[in-house]
Amino acid sequence: MTALELREKRAKLWEGTKAFLESHRKENGTLSAEDDAAYVKMEQEISDLGREISRAERQEALDAELRKPINSPITEKPHTAAVSAEDEATGTKAKAYKKSFWNAMRQKSPMPEVLNALQIGTDSEGGYLVPDEFEHTLIEGLEEENIFRKIAHTINTASGDRKIPVVATKGTASWVDEEGTISESDDAFSQVSIGAYKLGTLIKVSNELLHDSVFNLEEYISKEFTRRIGAKEEDAFFNGDGDGKPTGIFNSTGGAEVGVTAASSTAITADEIIDLFYSLGAPYRKKAVWVVNDATVKAVRKLKDGNGNYLWQPALTADTPDTLLGRPVYTSTAVPTIEAGAKVIAFGDFNYYWIADRQGRVFKKLSELYATTDQTGFVATQRVDGKLILPEAIKVLKMKA
Repeated sequence: MTALELREKRAKLWEGTKAFLESHRKENGTLSAEDDAAYVKMEQEISDLGREISRAERQEALDAELRKPINSPITEKPHTAAVSAEDEATGTKAKAYKKSFWNAMRQKSPMPEVLNALQIGTDSEGGYLVPDEFEHTLIEGLEEENIFRKIAHTINTASGDRKIPVVATKGTASWVDEEGTISESDDAFSQVSIGAYKLGTLIKVSNELLHDSVFNLEEYISKEFTRRIGAKEEDAFFNGDGDGKPTGIFNSTGGAEVGVTAASSTAITADEIIDLFYSLGAPYRKKAVWVVNDATVKAVRKLKDGNGNYLWQPALTADTPDTLLGRPVYTSTAVPTIEAGAKVIAFGDFNYYWIADRQGRVFKKLSELYATTDQTGFVATQRVDGKLILPEAIKVLKMKA
């Protein structure tokens, strides 16, 4: 089935699930044990279809990429050699630098010409800056693994802390009598400082694989770096305490404001979701999104507004998220699940959470450290920080303690 067909199937199943819930509820609004088991099974099928939709969309994107022509048409004039942008590029973008970088990663003792080419991207700590094209692959990978990077604002910093001016209080106008004095009312400014915390991972590869031309070293390291760094980053952007890591939106200091505290420690009501929606200022609601855990989505799917309409609606088109009260819903395993005192739902304009990437991700090759096991190590590091610039731009729902 195509992704579109799967979406249509999920939408029909969702309508059937809602109808089942309505027709099987008892007078007190509950389900029998047998009906509840049937409902849970239908709900699980909806979740499974959601994952299958994601897989189908990735497969369709890959098919489209593989269907592209493998050769470019000849457009240059006779006796005129075409020069690609990669051939003209310099520094870490250069074709020669990229080739030398991966030759150095594979070889135990790189040739002098390889080392000469790599001098362009030598890092202060002894590693080599990742070639620009490969770094672009890493960034794309992080965005796939890390939903936070899709919705937050990302900047690049070269060195030192980045000072971000923020308007703390705004001036106001006032009515003035004829020939009266206009009172002063200035804006007050503060600033938020974004630095860079180091995040790293160590990858070990057997030398047999390393020297095997069939083994795609670039793809393997890229995927591993994406998986490890992406998961650790996302957890920090949500839950980090600012001590050696970014400050997360759920942190009590520097995080988002609590918009609603649930009356229960184990359940969420429709009214509380609506209250959270309107606890956010109207200007921020225009671009606001919901971020929840998958387990919380299951609970939210059953909620209705005062007119009997379900708050959650499934998406029908590709690359479109599901919605809650008309705003997109994103899920992340880094968001806490429903339990006493936990902050379980975030709603707001995540453009006011700034992620600062220190320029250049760095690889180091460890040729001798794992020689006794006939392996080669690769250390991948990056420097990153993240802070919520305006706490009022995101509101969270907190469960009763």
